[in-house]
Amino acid sequence: MTYQLYLGDYSYSSWSLRGWLLLHRWGLPMDITFVDFSEASVAQQMQAIPPARTVPTLVTPEGSVIWDSLAMAEELASRHPDAQIWPVDPAARATARSLVAEMHSGFTALRSECPMNLRAAYSDYAPPPEVLADLSRIDLIWSYSRNRHGAGGPWLCGTYSAADAFFAPVAMRIAGYGLPVSPEAQAYVQAHLTDPALRQWRAMGLERGSDLPQYARTHSRRPWPGDTASGSDAAESLDL
Repeated sequence: MTYQLYLGDYSYSSWSLRGWLLLHRWGLPMDITFVDFSEASVAQQMQAIPPARTVPTLVTPEGSVIWDSLAMAEELASRHPDAQIWPVDPAARATARSLVAEMHSGFTALRSECPMNLRAAYSDYAPPPEVLADLSRIDLIWSYSRNRHGAGGPWLCGTYSAADAFFAPVAMRIAGYGLPVSPEAQAYVQAHLTDPALRQWRAMGLERGSDLPQYARTHSRRPWPGDTASGSDAAESLDL
């Protein structure tokens, strides 16, 4: 039983990262189709899989099309209850679902001002008030979930869950743009930076695809946080 997963550029597509983590992190079998952001529009490239128009899109073994990342999380959790994509504890699960829902629909200033770019890190970005407000809210809900459910590990609700998959691109924005957050939130960002799954995803992006000018910013660049290897060396170290 293998899923077909349609993904955008690994370095830039934050929603694709979420979709991939939902399968990779729990060992669910998948075949990947790469939708190249440098070619035709995503909607044009997805015409053969109606009604999908965006990435990620998941096609189930029986042919059902799931074109929304939150719907993917819920459907995969229903089909694979033993995977524990959502926390087992009811209180932690309620918090995780609230976190994912808010991420899915919110933080528009952060997402607009700081597009995910796993090929570049910046040293002099000054976030406007709207982004600072998003960061304050993110800090608050991360602290709430960590204090209530995160004891004994680095993740939001105990063990790694869909909430962490959904906030992984946010952590990468904070890391890449050097955004101001509390020490506790920075520790959570660091957990993502050292997560083997996310490091593998970033290495795949460095190996496949190219710099896309629409994602470039004019800020001064610095090395990617925690980088010890780049390009093919990073990919080779992850057995890609």
